[in-house]
Amino acid sequence: MRRFRAAASLAGDPRSPHFHFLRHCRSFCRSSSLPEADAAAAAASADGLESQVLVQGSGSSRTAILNRPSVLNAFSTAMGAKLQKLYKNWEDDPDIGFVMMKGSGRAFCAGGDIVSLYHLINRGKIEDCKDFFRTIYSFIYFVGTYLKPHVALLNGITMGGGAGVSIPGTFRVATDKTVFATPETLIGFHPDAGASFYLSHLPGHLGEYLGLTGEKLTGAEMIACSLATHYTLDAKLPLIEEQLGKLVTDDPSVIESMLEKYGDLVCPDKMSVVHKIELVDKCFGHETVEEIIDALESQTAGLKDSWCNSALRRLKEASPLSLKVSLRSVREGRFQTLDQCLAREYRMSLQGISKQISHDFCEGVRARVVDKDLAPKWDPPGLDKVSEDMVDQYFSPLSELEPDLDLPTKVREAFT
Repeated sequence: MRRFRAAASLAGDPRSPHFHFLRHCRSFCRSSSLPEADAAAAAASADGLESQVLVQGSGSSRTAILNRPSVLNAFSTAMGAKLQKLYKNWEDDPDIGFVMMKGSGRAFCAGGDIVSLYHLINRGKIEDCKDFFRTIYSFIYFVGTYLKPHVALLNGITMGGGAGVSIPGTFRVATDKTVFATPETLIGFHPDAGASFYLSHLPGHLGEYLGLTGEKLTGAEMIACSLATHYTLDAKLPLIEEQLGKLVTDDPSVIESMLEKYGDLVCPDKMSVVHKIELVDKCFGHETVEEIIDALESQTAGLKDSWCNSALRRLKEASPLSLKVSLRSVREGRFQTLDQCLAREYRMSLQGISKQISHDFCEGVRARVVDKDLAPKWDPPGLDKVSEDMVDQYFSPLSELEPDLDLPTKVREAFT
C-alpha cells in the first residue's frame, strides 16, 4: 500500500504535474435493407471496435495501444469503455505491477472524435454524446486514481483528451516528436477532459495562455513546465519500451530510475514561451479576456513582440463565448480537485453540445474540420455580446433533472 500511495503522490503533485484538426474521418455507413448486409456490417463494425485498443505485454506489465491511426487515435466511446474494463482487470490482477499506454502511428492521441460528435449532434443523438463524455471522463478519473504505476508514452500528437488520459497518471514520457495543445476554443468548445485541473496548476498564468490560445508545446517545453515527467528521443523509445517490459515491479521508484537512466536531458528553445513567463503573467494574469487582449495589444505596440502578435491572432480566431468560459474554467480549476473539475467540465460539455446557449461547437467543427473553410460564424460574434448570464448558464446543469457526472469518489479518492 505504501507503494500505491507513492504512485498516487507522484501522479497528484501539481508541480510534477484535443483536439486536433482531423484530416481524416470515418464515414457513417448507410443501413441496408438486406439482412445479410446488415449482419455483415454489424460484424465488421464489431471487429473495428475491438481493434481500437490493442494489448501488448506479459509478465509484470501490460500496454494499452490506442489504435485508430487514420484519425490520429481520436478517442471514441468504445475506446473509453474498453480501456476502463482493461484497466480495472489489470488493477485487480496481483501479477501485474504497472501499466503503460501508447498510440499507434504518428500520434499518441489527438483528442476526442469531434467529427463523430458533430454528426451525432446533427442527427439529434444527444444521449450518445452524453455517453461519450461520461465514458471518457470516468476513465480519466480512473487513471488519476489508479493504484498501480502508470506510464504514458507521449510520442507524437497529444492533444485534448489525449492529454486527459495521460497527464493524471504517474509518468508521462515526452519525445522530440511530441506536440501538445488544448485548442478547443478554436472550435467553439472549452479545454476539457481534466484540462482545467492540469492547466490551472502550471507555472504562473501559463495555463490561461495555453487554454485560451490553443498554442502548441514541444516535448522539451512539456518537461520544462512539468506536463511531462521524462524526455527521450524518438529513436530511443523502442529501447525504453524494451527495458520497461523487462521490469518486474510495482514500485514507481524503480520505474522512475529506469526512465531516468535511459532518458535524455533537454532545454526548450530560447524563443520558447517557458522563457516568457513574466510576459505571460503580465498579459494573461488579468481578470477578463478583454483586459488580456488590451495588455497584449499594448505589449505589441511597445515591443513589437512576435509572440504577442501570435497570441492576439489566435484569440481573435477563437469563439468569444469559448474564451470567456475557458478563462473562468481554468481559474476555478485552481481551487478544485480532479473529480470536481471533471464534474464541472461534464456540465460545461453538455451545455456546449446542446445549442441552448450557442451553436459554436458545431460551427467550429464545421469550419475547421468538415467544410474546412476556416471561416466560423461565431454566435455571439464578439466578446461584447457575451453576457454574464451566458457564461453562468454554461456552468449549470442542462436542466433540473439532468444528473451530474457520477464518479466513485468514496472508493477512489481524488488528488488535489
